[in-house]
Amino acid sequence: MNTGVREPWVEEVWDKIVAKVERTSKRIGATFPYVSLDGKYNAEPAEWWTAGFWPGLLWLIYRENGNKHLLDIAVSCEEQMDEPLLGYEKLHHDVGFMWSLASVAQYKLMGTDRSRQRGLMAASHLASRYNVKGQFIRAWNGENQQGWAIIDCLLNLPLLYWASETAGDPRFRHIAVSHADTVLREFIRPDGSSHHIVCFDPETGERIEARGGQGYSPDSAWSRGTAWALYGMALSCRYTGHARYLDAAKRAAHFFIANMDANLAPYWDFRAPREEETAYDTSAAACAASGLLEISRLVPEHEAQVYTEAAKRILFMLIERYATWDEEEEGILTMATANFPKRTFVNVPIIYGDFFFAEALAKLRGRTELFW
Repeated sequence: MNTGVREPWVEEVWDKIVAKVERTSKRIGATFPYVSLDGKYNAEPAEWWTAGFWPGLLWLIYRENGNKHLLDIAVSCEEQMDEPLLGYEKLHHDVGFMWSLASVAQYKLMGTDRSRQRGLMAASHLASRYNVKGQFIRAWNGENQQGWAIIDCLLNLPLLYWASETAGDPRFRHIAVSHADTVLREFIRPDGSSHHIVCFDPETGERIEARGGQGYSPDSAWSRGTAWALYGMALSCRYTGHARYLDAAKRAAHFFIANMDANLAPYWDFRAPREEETAYDTSAAACAASGLLEISRLVPEHEAQVYTEAAKRILFMLIERYATWDEEEEGILTMATANFPKRTFVNVPIIYGDFFFAEALAKLRGRTELFW
């Protein structure tokens, strides 16, 4: 459904996004871009956790203009993802990021039954990672990580909510709600900041410790983690109607807004000391903007403007300082950071930043449907 009055600046930027993606898609094709290096997106294997963002971006645009070239690429990407989906051992908790934006998107737009099946298979895998004792979904497959859960998983939960609705089976929703409640209890602090990693005893479910992960320290405030929290909790509220999730989303949103410099992308961690080699994360800002717009749909009308205007301010900042339409650069948003503690891909375009940026613009154009 497409409603609302379109503001000229929104249309202008949207048209630039469409033109750029249509151009870059001719080289990128049916691959899995992650980061742009020296002006060109790389290609990751189909099991990499960001594999859904490129087809998701293509579906956002196809939904508006019906470009068959983009459709064909998105379909091919999804088909290639069958190898990890059926192979099982390479799968992880980020199947939500992957198949929500690839298969669920196609099913919602095209009604493709095979895409529905893929989405349900991915949801079944995600549900199988649920630890009953600790009431959490295991994140990664690494040795001694059986009890690790991370804040990012909030964006995987919509796959479970969707599966419950699609299959008419509440079990998926029960698992999603249980994990979300664990995040409320163990991850999100009273001030709205959050831990990245929380470790539990996989046998007893007892909480052991928090870890810094991609943040500066266990008690710091990784900016993208805050964005995951505010958007993820808003999505859980959207699916369940539970006020506790909306309250958490708003708390994280206000923390994010209060800690941002209005003229710059957020620092990679709001509580990290500033260093000579400063790292920013435009992907956190883009994700937060889309999340803020989601919150605006869940609150009373008199309150909605607070979140809508905050999202617009972030988008204005991104457009003015970090969006690039240069043909020499395939990324849309510059200055995103994947993992600063490991010095992995610092201040470069990253595909999920581009996706959330486009998704936020689509929302401002009146789109109320989500692929999540």
